[in-house]
Amino acid sequence: MQQAERAIFDLRRGHPVFLQETAADGAVIAAVETMTDVQAEELRELGGGPLRLVLSARRAEALGLPPVDPDAPAVCVELPETVTAEQILALVCGEDIMPPEELGHMNVSDAAGLETVAVDLTRSARLLPAVLAVRARTDSEAPLAEQLRSQSVLTVPLREAQRLISTPRLRMSWISTAEVPLEDAGHTRFVLFRESNGMLEHVAILIGHQDQWPDPVPVRVHSACLTGDLFGSLRCDCGEQLRRSVRMIREAGGGVLLYMAQEGRGIGLANKLRAYTLQSSGLDTVDADRVLGFRDDERRYDSAVFMLQELGVDRIALFTNNPEKVRALETGGIQVLERRAMHGRVHDHNRGYLRTKAARAGHMLEDLLDETDRDEEPPGRSS
Repeated sequence: MQQAERAIFDLRRGHPVFLQETAADGAVIAAVETMTDVQAEELRELGGGPLRLVLSARRAEALGLPPVDPDAPAVCVELPETVTAEQILALVCGEDIMPPEELGHMNVSDAAGLETVAVDLTRSARLLPAVLAVRARTDSEAPLAEQLRSQSVLTVPLREAQRLISTPRLRMSWISTAEVPLEDAGHTRFVLFRESNGMLEHVAILIGHQDQWPDPVPVRVHSACLTGDLFGSLRCDCGEQLRRSVRMIREAGGGVLLYMAQEGRGIGLANKLRAYTLQSSGLDTVDADRVLGFRDDERRYDSAVFMLQELGVDRIALFTNNPEKVRALETGGIQVLERRAMHGRVHDHNRGYLRTKAARAGHMLEDLLDETDRDEEPPGRSS
């Protein structure tokens, strides 16, 4: 899958990629997030035809451009030549610069398999799930042919890209390790793992002495949150959960904290900040992600399964409120023998966020939220 893995980096760098469907044709694609007017014009010239904006079905629906087939995963919009890169980006990321109707007539159709794969590649690259695509041939006289011969444009066979997207587990490598004593857990060792495509690195934090860990082993799978973990953001309870889990694992006799590079439920920091902006206008965290075109939760836990297996851990007591983590680890072969709640504080800044997680994402937080509601009731009022 080397070419498909390289494509992820080329898309992040703003380079076009040729998705080859047959020996003679395919489509040149580029990520909307990195697009400029000059690059859009170069894309038109490579294909010799009109540009098509390919959006996830959720983003298209938010724009009032629903797919013809309600089960279609993506939608194509044929763009007028006068549209600018700024306008396209505004359409994709929810910025109110120019509504769709002001762009003129746009032909909308359901995306084909190749175009859907293109969107999934940008999602894998932690970019907005949207591409500009133009059909192109590889004939010797075609504008694209010279770019492919000189390898200025990377060729990725469609089937290879499909395998990358659908692979249930990425290969991972144990990269390095070091003793790193923590304030809340004196004896700790950090182990760095890297996914095979080079995109993500995850850390296993081994708390206490492994030969003294209890059975089942206390484990926390924690998704990275720069704003909460490092800066103490009040929008969430992630930082508190992180520090509390270190203490709780130590008090339980030691175990493992997996720190997963899955910011913003897997959409990446840039898109998490975009979602925050949408939340400030009144959307909850689930709807904000949907408006940007993402699924409710883009995280995968196969990397967590791999890390635990590499550490020789297959029977665990999992610190989580998220039933999906339990299901994912068990599906991967990890025995979750016990689930233990993991709570932070509830306050005015994060109460809505926590309610959404409970009501719409199935997180087991009802007892915590009910308790804080009772604590805040005026004197003399009963529940």
